[in-house]
Amino acid sequence: MAVSDHVDLNGFIEGVKRRNPGQSEFVQAVQEVAEDIFDFIQDKEEYHKAQILRRIAEPDRVISFRVCWEDDKGNIRVQRAWRVQNNNAIGPYKGGIRFHPSVTESVLKFLAFEQTFKNALTGLPMGGGKGGSNFNPKGKSDNEVMRFCQSLMIELYRHVGADVDVPAGDIGVGAREIGYMFGQYKRITNHFTGVLTGKGLEYGGSLIRTEATGYGATYFLQNMLKTQGKAIDGHSVVISGSGNVATHAAEKCHQLGGKVLTLSDSEGFIYDPEGMTQEKIDWVKDLKTKRRGRISEYAKEFKGSEFHAGKTPWGVKCDLALPCATQNELLGPDAETLLANGCIAVSEGANMPTNLDGVHKFKAAGILFAPGKAANAGGVAVSGLEMSQNSARISWKEEELQRLLLDIMQGIHDRCVEYGTKPGGGVDYVKGANIAGFKKVADAMLAYGVV
Repeated sequence: MAVSDHVDLNGFIEGVKRRNPGQSEFVQAVQEVAEDIFDFIQDKEEYHKAQILRRIAEPDRVISFRVCWEDDKGNIRVQRAWRVQNNNAIGPYKGGIRFHPSVTESVLKFLAFEQTFKNALTGLPMGGGKGGSNFNPKGKSDNEVMRFCQSLMIELYRHVGADVDVPAGDIGVGAREIGYMFGQYKRITNHFTGVLTGKGLEYGGSLIRTEATGYGATYFLQNMLKTQGKAIDGHSVVISGSGNVATHAAEKCHQLGGKVLTLSDSEGFIYDPEGMTQEKIDWVKDLKTKRRGRISEYAKEFKGSEFHAGKTPWGVKCDLALPCATQNELLGPDAETLLANGCIAVSEGANMPTNLDGVHKFKAAGILFAPGKAANAGGVAVSGLEMSQNSARISWKEEELQRLLLDIMQGIHDRCVEYGTKPGGGVDYVKGANIAGFKKVADAMLAYGVV
């Protein structure tokens, strides 16, 4: 027999660790998928012979470059930036760009790996990629952010394109940053193409893109609850984060009758025992997008609410939880606390926000648990729809996009159920998402031969 993935799971993960020293986030992401995939491919020799899992866990390429820019005081600053193009078996590389001090090659490789399966789950023709820089836009002027984005695109434009790699926004990269990068791409190439998504409506953006990730995570939560004859209506909800994903998840939960109790940022979380109204959620949106303030200000604005500095919200008693901040924010002990407090469902709005220990605890408890690659795919799904609109030079109406988003999230849920239904009943959504995403990408790779 040829050398293959017939090594055991531990042997495979040890190999990943040896090839990627010091890249703990990437190894964690690969292990989480491999734990489910190994059983699925056990009797499928074609995947072993073609080394499919090993190939998916090795990015097509990792582009690393420096970004030099000048701050408002005339100082020359140097940042590091990367674009990880993980797999394009089913379409152009697609995934966000992140600006944050925590960005490393390991973080971006994990995100690109996850993105490969997430994009496959949407049913749209998109491969997996991710990029970013350790640049921190917080506290920077608009001109400083513009100069940085323009400098970054001077290198990045060589590696992206509407049919090659289509980046989007992510943490630290919103409409402002996308606008600066798209303007520079257009300036350099003299091409007006759909090379970036998350653009402004004035120049090729799509309606509901801003809402899509948070709404999608809530729709997925709703679909899971339906399988048990339940609904979001009348249930208490704890949400982490206070950015785009978190505020729109809060908005949709409120619209569906849920009582949203918390939001958070890197300084701590706010607890509102009365529940957040649309007015309060709109106030947070304005705080974060226009005033770029801190969530602690909420407690000063709305009487009866509390700010808990340096803490995460997982100790607040709730029925439903949506971690929407960042990776590895919900740890094993947090999962235990949520379970002890009666939480019945968790839907991940962020990418890999629950660490492996927490995932194992949720799965062992048998609660409804949706991994980010399934639950938060609404954002990239609407990005894919933006690509389609750009290619056809058209714009779809909001009603059509809302319908498509609902259909896509229902389709992702159904694929997870197809591959994750347990013999004794119930659904392992992590396993279902991993297998469904893997199978689509793997079968495309088999069709191409060894490339």
